[in-house]
Amino acid sequence: MRLVLLGLPGAGKGTQGDRIAVKYGIPHISSGSLIREVVASGSEVGREVDSYTRKGELIPDELAMQMVYERISKPDCAKGWILDGFPRTVLQARALDQRLAQIGLDVQMAFDIRITYQEAIERIAKRRMCSKCGAVYHLEHYRSRDMSVCDNCGGELYRRTDDTEETARTRLVVYMRQTHPVLHYYSMDGRLYSINGVRPIDEVFADLDHYLQRLAPAESVGDAL
Repeated sequence: MRLVLLGLPGAGKGTQGDRIAVKYGIPHISSGSLIREVVASGSEVGREVDSYTRKGELIPDELAMQMVYERISKPDCAKGWILDGFPRTVLQARALDQRLAQIGLDVQMAFDIRITYQEAIERIAKRRMCSKCGAVYHLEHYRSRDMSVCDNCGGELYRRTDDTEETARTRLVVYMRQTHPVLHYYSMDGRLYSINGVRPIDEVFADLDHYLQRLAPAESVGDAL
């Protein structure tokens, strides 16, 4: 099961990716988490990635592709993987297909979790994250029991510095310019599935799962969160 999650910032890709990972036993690989892991590894690739992130620059396509390909080549990805935040450009999507084709694989499904611009801005501005485990909460729709503490690990919740309305609007513009064309790339050969993301989390997951069950044998399926 090889999946790509797409959608505006704040669409819920991370939340749904975690649920898919639990039910189907495949790793959820978010670009942000992957960058942190690669940098922390101290590898040559990690040092090169760090040189760009420290300056606030985008990681070049070739380096991003190398980073992702190394991750999906690890043993825990033998049954599949979920990419969240990659590919961010058509060039990256095409390069990923080319690399996978060399070993007889492909991206099987790409999901566009659709929300409105206004919903995206509101979700980002009201998002809170755990300082320890990275769990994501929302001040209204996905609250922790105590909005200052994470339900999972007790870590302190905080607002990321880029989770503001102004930054959200900038990120939406960048997404539409760079990443929205990726939807058309996957739609051209029937791999894109559109999901209404402006609904409760369980309902969004139910729609995703409807399609995913086509790919997974019954014996490999566990329970979702």
